[in-house]
Amino acid sequence: MDKRTRDIMEDFEKRKIGVDEPFNFRCTMCGKCCIHREDILLNPRDVFNMAKELQISIRELLQQYCEIYIGPDSRVPLIRLLPRGNVQRCPLLKDRKCMVHNAKPTICALYPLGRGVKYDKDAEKKNTEEENAGITEDDIQYFFMAPDCGARDETHTVREWLSEFGLSVTDEFVIRWQAVMFKLSNLMIKSEQIVDVETMKQFWSEALDDMYLEFDLEKDFLLQFDENVAKMFLTIYKIVADLEKEE
Repeated sequence: MDKRTRDIMEDFEKRKIGVDEPFNFRCTMCGKCCIHREDILLNPRDVFNMAKELQISIRELLQQYCEIYIGPDSRVPLIRLLPRGNVQRCPLLKDRKCMVHNAKPTICALYPLGRGVKYDKDAEKKNTEEENAGITEDDIQYFFMAPDCGARDETHTVREWLSEFGLSVTDEFVIRWQAVMFKLSNLMIKSEQIVDVETMKQFWSEALDDMYLEFDLEKDFLLQFDENVAKMFLTIYKIVADLEKEE
């Protein structure tokens, strides 16, 4: 976890904002939010939309602009935009303009807001087996990051701000994606205790393919996502079950 993200999480309660609470901000297109950033993580829908906007394949997008790594805490494959140069400039920033403005990553579209998910640790075991891992709309929380750029002469609510970028506080994908990450993280952490390194590499490869890569850009994203995730869990659970039988 980078320092910026760690600082936000440690001060989350002070920064938290309700979906109908106001905040003051106006983007002045200065580009400051596109430098000194190592934390632009992409979800599968971001990857899908960005590749489509750039008219390249998902694999080309990842090769040219991204870094893939295993989360040190979650133990699942993560994808981030790979910053460039001493100022850690977003690789999609060209002439101070975003190359994927119409399909920018969710983290960028939300800015200066952030979004997190509240987990009930006491219900972790039960929730892992539930549909959507027990996550509801009420568990999606927002925070205001008080940026050092832009102007303060416009007032918005979180709901209005999301709407301007085609997002919604009731976005079903947000819940599904967080549920998948929650379940997969638990599965990967447990798997590392019982399988060898080569098997874990197989799990990570399966997760990367199914969550991010195996999409037809001409077809509906969400339907493909649901099908891919179901296949991923079925494959990994079967391998784990077979290994447990051998023991």
